[in-house]
Amino acid sequence: MRDENDYEDLLADWSDLESGLGIILGNPDSSQQFVPRVLQYDRWMQGLMLRDPDVGLYLLFQLATNSPVGYSASHALVCAVLCHIMAQELSLPKAERDSLVRAALTMNVAMTALQDILATQVEKPSPLQQEAIRAHPVKGAMLLGNLGVTDDNWIEVVSIHHDDAEGAAPAATSGSAARLSHILRVVDRYAAMISPRLSRAGRSAAESARSITASNSAQPDDVGHTLVRAVGLSPPGTYVRLDSDELAVVVRRSDKPNMPFVAIVGKPGGEILHIPRLHPTASSYPRIKGGLPPNAVRTPLNHYLILQLGTQSAAIN
Repeated sequence: MRDENDYEDLLADWSDLESGLGIILGNPDSSQQFVPRVLQYDRWMQGLMLRDPDVGLYLLFQLATNSPVGYSASHALVCAVLCHIMAQELSLPKAERDSLVRAALTMNVAMTALQDILATQVEKPSPLQQEAIRAHPVKGAMLLGNLGVTDDNWIEVVSIHHDDAEGAAPAATSGSAARLSHILRVVDRYAAMISPRLSRAGRSAAESARSITASNSAQPDDVGHTLVRAVGLSPPGTYVRLDSDELAVVVRRSDKPNMPFVAIVGKPGGEILHIPRLHPTASSYPRIKGGLPPNAVRTPLNHYLILQLGTQSAAIN
């Protein structure tokens, strides 16, 4: 980013992408050319990630964790970006990558409005809501077919993205839709745990990472570990507590796993610093003690200054 205007433009791009996605997911039947719009948003997302993946993750996690308003579109975009990263890590063929990412963007198309309601609802889902939740994968797949989706893998991944038992990994001989749906399921769980809802605060990224890497089956599952390896135990845009008890936000991954560059933004007593300072946890004390939930910082931060520090860390890295 050359200057603050560049930052504002980039932030607006991510916000506009999220808003546009929310419009077509909320009104799929009335959206002109639904499928071309989904493909357009996929290309838009890829372009933003190409500019700087760490800045993209930073802005994405900040957008996703600051408010439960518009949860469905925000969640879909986070899942799509993480699936895009996973496809690169797993060297998926382009056709499978496209099916996976587009399924992530549209997996909840049959319950967009309900998902937004549930994010702001304190009480447990009613029996009627529970039935809609159970039915949404199959209804979503049918809706996508009616809207013009011709990619069978895309449709099948949406239809089965809640089918496998939690923690069970599909066999290596399983079809591509089964494997892709498992990747999406892991990403979906991870992103859902991080995002806040009115009924609960979001978990820390580290806590969410431990949940998706815990083994609940004798069959090994590398998907959760691959995700954590790709984005880090604490990805850019998430908050951490240092050994010094200072508060920091992760700004950039380093070449050492789970030892990212952070911007220290708060003193041990909780006072927010006026000017954040860059700290490389991989090369000097203090290290990261643990992750913090999104509500750890309630004072607005100057994200432009923080991301400028991230630019400096890129030169060091």
